[in-house]
Amino acid sequence: MGFRIDKDSLGEIKIREDAYYGPFTARAIEHYKVTKQTMHEKMIKAFVMIKQAAALANMELNRLDKDKGNAIVSACNEILNGKLLDQFLVDAINSGAGTAFNMNVNEVIANRALELLNRRKGEYDIIHPNDHVNMSQSSNDTFPTALHIAVLMNIDELLPILSELISVLRSKEQEFNDIIKIGKTHLMDALPVTLGSEFGAYAIAIEKATKTIKDCKTLLEHIALGGTAVGTGANSPKGYREKVIKHLSIISGLDLKAEDNMQFGLQSRFAIANTSSSLRNLALELIRIANDLRLLASGPKVGFREINIPAIHAGSSIMPGKVNPSLAECLNMVCFNVIGNDHAVALAVQAGQLELNVMLPVMAKCMLESIDMLKGILRSFIDNMLKGISANREMIEADVKKNPILITLLAPKIGYMKAAEIYKEALKRDSSIKDLVLEKNLLSKEETERLLDIRRLFEDG
Repeated sequence: MGFRIDKDSLGEIKIREDAYYGPFTARAIEHYKVTKQTMHEKMIKAFVMIKQAAALANMELNRLDKDKGNAIVSACNEILNGKLLDQFLVDAINSGAGTAFNMNVNEVIANRALELLNRRKGEYDIIHPNDHVNMSQSSNDTFPTALHIAVLMNIDELLPILSELISVLRSKEQEFNDIIKIGKTHLMDALPVTLGSEFGAYAIAIEKATKTIKDCKTLLEHIALGGTAVGTGANSPKGYREKVIKHLSIISGLDLKAEDNMQFGLQSRFAIANTSSSLRNLALELIRIANDLRLLASGPKVGFREINIPAIHAGSSIMPGKVNPSLAECLNMVCFNVIGNDHAVALAVQAGQLELNVMLPVMAKCMLESIDMLKGILRSFIDNMLKGISANREMIEADVKKNPILITLLAPKIGYMKAAEIYKEALKRDSSIKDLVLEKNLLSKEETERLLDIRRLFEDG
């Protein structure tokens, strides 16, 4: 493989001849060996959209030569269609403000644009990564903008999965709505509920979590592009900001708007913190639901054993026939990671100083990773566990009939203390509440049966 000599403000550097990146990227590859992960594909494409929008705006304002500008636009189109994605090699966590990654994008686009003009890679006097591809921009306004776009695009892929999760939970609510069971508070026997109502409550939790995520999109749609280095718009022509955001909205398909105060737009990452916390809150609800399903499926002989879960693989390497709630456990672990990522984002958000928050790459990595993991596990969780859950009806009905907690329904008639005595005696003798009450002539048979008819609880709401 041959090499070429590229030059930047630090001097000359040897670059592989087939590489579309340039000197800044080559130095960054050596210096940022952190995660062994490159930048998320949605961040790559969001950045390329920005470069394309900037080229179009700068051409309209007669700042950028049309031949050069059109070559840049064409190079961006190729990347957006999936070409050259292997040329974005800077580590996911790189320089403060993501300057190294911004330059990786600038250099790849510049070198491909040079080829489209029948020039050699590295002829930066014709198309320069900074002077032409980065025209009217700074890492300080492009990276936050790309971050918002990438998160918006990824959220739009998560929301349909959450909608399906809600739908499946609602279907289980209907399927199990006639199954009355003993509720649990403090993990101890409590008054009856229906198995369906439990799943209905889970659906409501996900509906509320989904709404908070959707609400975050409004803040994310406000971007600081055009603020350049410190929010003043230095080195950008008059009218640029309006034009570049208009073009970017069309290219991305998103309803993007200019942040009212560009200085705030560079200083604060409030929209990112808000979105990250909404993902964390979703994770908290998912953990709770997954834990409930693990409890309800515990058994099959000793445990709650109220629901049956499908086997996706053998549960044990030593105990034959064992079935574990493996996908619920995996969902737990993913959600733990989401919570950890939210903490990292929170620390990064509060670390902004004066005119800029430079902790942008770690925010991008954590946010997009969290959404990706949720998309992956929820798809499998819905298809391979949740849809296949069935109820252990006979076991549930038997547990309800003999459970002494039903004495609570008679307490208003016989008094709390007498009810407590009956409860203890029922436990000791393993007798039903109905039999003991009738044995002691505390109530008539008709009244006892009426009060212990637990279906009236649900008919009365």
